[in-house]
Amino acid sequence: MPEAAPVTLYVCATCRAAGDTAEPRAGARLLAALQEAVSTGAHPGITVESVECLSVCKRPCTVAVASQGRWTYVYGDLDPVASAGTILDGVALYAETADGIVPWKARPQEFRKGVVARIPPFPAPLPPLAAPRITDAAE
Repeated sequence: MPEAAPVTLYVCATCRAAGDTAEPRAGARLLAALQEAVSTGAHPGITVESVECLSVCKRPCTVAVASQGRWTYVYGDLDPVASAGTILDGVALYAETADGIVPWKARPQEFRKGVVARIPPFPAPLPPLAAPRITDAAE
């Protein structure tokens, strides 16, 4: 099994569940629950970062899971507090893969039903093209 790679978990802190007027917003509550869970040290290599918006407003609460050279996943319809442990368990499985693709049956149920998008790894930059050689017509 490959060594777990560093993973960033982006959390939409502005998500608001339908009919939810509580403050802080559901997304901010999810962010706090995830940050608290990660602070225990039980999930090494996972960084939780707040983002203003993931533009998945119809499926709050939303997170994105990303890592260098791996597919990025966006998940929605997450419970703002109760799903923190499940999310981190799923992200730990993601971190153990070479490409970020966790087999469907191994994914937590919340990830199976809540997947919004799967985005391919960003390609490495191509080397610069060699400058064309300008020759003198007399050559």
